[in-house]
Amino acid sequence: MGSGPAYAGPEPLFQEGRLMAGRYVLQVKGLSKAFPGVQALDQVNMSVGFGEVHCLVGENGSGKSTLIRSVSGSQGFDSGSIVLNGNEYTHLSARQAMNEGVQVIYQDLSLFPHLTVAENIAFNWMVRDDVRLIRPKEIAARAKDALIQLRENLDLTGPVKNLSMAQKQIVAISRALVLDAKIIFMDEPTTALTRYEIDSLFRIIHELREKGIATVFVSHKLDEVFRESDNITVIRDGKKIGDFTTDSLDEETLAYHMTGRTILYTPYEYTADANRQTPVLEVRNLTREPHFRDLNLSVCAGEIVGITGPLGAGRTEFALSLFGLNPPDSGEILVDGIPRTIPTPVAAINAGIALVPEDRHVQGLHQKNAIRENLVAGVLDEVTKWGLLDSDAAESVANSWFEQLSVKAVSPEVSVGTLSGGNQQRVVIGKWLATRPRLLILDGPTVGIDVASKSTIHEIVHELARQGMAIIIISDEIPEVYKNSNRIIVMYDGVFIHETNREDIDQEGLRTIVEQGVPA
Repeated sequence: MGSGPAYAGPEPLFQEGRLMAGRYVLQVKGLSKAFPGVQALDQVNMSVGFGEVHCLVGENGSGKSTLIRSVSGSQGFDSGSIVLNGNEYTHLSARQAMNEGVQVIYQDLSLFPHLTVAENIAFNWMVRDDVRLIRPKEIAARAKDALIQLRENLDLTGPVKNLSMAQKQIVAISRALVLDAKIIFMDEPTTALTRYEIDSLFRIIHELREKGIATVFVSHKLDEVFRESDNITVIRDGKKIGDFTTDSLDEETLAYHMTGRTILYTPYEYTADANRQTPVLEVRNLTREPHFRDLNLSVCAGEIVGITGPLGAGRTEFALSLFGLNPPDSGEILVDGIPRTIPTPVAAINAGIALVPEDRHVQGLHQKNAIRENLVAGVLDEVTKWGLLDSDAAESVANSWFEQLSVKAVSPEVSVGTLSGGNQQRVVIGKWLATRPRLLILDGPTVGIDVASKSTIHEIVHELARQGMAIIIISDEIPEVYKNSNRIIVMYDGVFIHETNREDIDQEGLRTIVEQGVPA
């Protein structure tokens, strides 16, 4: 039962009289969805044409995810309708959406790490068609055909857990093609990819376009939005603000549509203090093979030093070494001119070093705990007596940083997991500021954060530097490093290949150095 006829290969997307009867693969008409106390979608309309690359943008909590869940059938909607391939639905199930060619690739990819590449690619097909009799040759054939469509070649017999993030994305896209996808939603698809892998992903998206398959991607990286999309839909507070051709907008205008206010990108200006000659941090010939080698760096009070370069360059490993999580093999670390051995995070905190990690969900926060508990997690010795929590002391510390960083929540007692990405990042920063660091390291400080929250986080960082804190920003987003650092270092293959003051280079020159991986 459910095994069906033998597999005869993929069908062409455009057959006589099929799909091309209408212009759009997707039309959303007056879609509304409410949750208790929140109007998540309010009379939203959107159209996506066959083969179109469409970007869906908006702040965290604007309704993007609700819209995607409604179109994919994983969540119902209150009113309106969804038209797929000319078929209109006032109620849409996940199976109906799948049969119409709707596929969603979430940020976590939702793959099975211990299953083979072929099994992962064919998995949704087996579920949709209720396949009871497993035919390994048929599974392999379907998987191979999907990879051929992408002009990719992976070992079908190996487990997915052994693949790189870029290869896992290929598996996820191939899984969509096995189900005859006609429109693929991608949520923040480039977050964990190197520049080369990002280029490869967008090449695949262009391949899908040539086959008539539409792609809708969600991204907070505006440079990618402008680089790759044909059209843009902006959602704000559950309402559609407008549909725009990409070439009709610039970053400033798009940011205004997304937020309803003008976002000012003010570069950080550093003024050296002649009375503070000794760097807060000095690194001499720091080495940890194979991650990095012979690194030399100094950061003075009030400086923001940006470190950029491709993923895998050793940036995060270097930050972990400074924080006692990745001890170096050789070299020196000096804080305020004093050599320090930093074998543990406790030693780093005692030396006045704090690290905001690149993955706030796993490394930065206790998602099920309250904001208050997260804010005091780094200073438990200050808010406990005789091994017991001093509630008044903890409340005082938490309330102070909750207010200073303007965390948007009813109170510090709210679960941190319910906050938007930008507010979660404020809590992470607050947790480490509570330790009163001399040096703050931020690794990927605005990953997955919308444009307005990015601006707020950047201004917080600027103010900390103006108050005399030394700061290192690590990011693969060229605009973020360029606009928020007075000095910039490019790292490639474990070494610093270029260092420059911001005023001595423009963004395109910096991008060229990063992409070429050779000293300027």
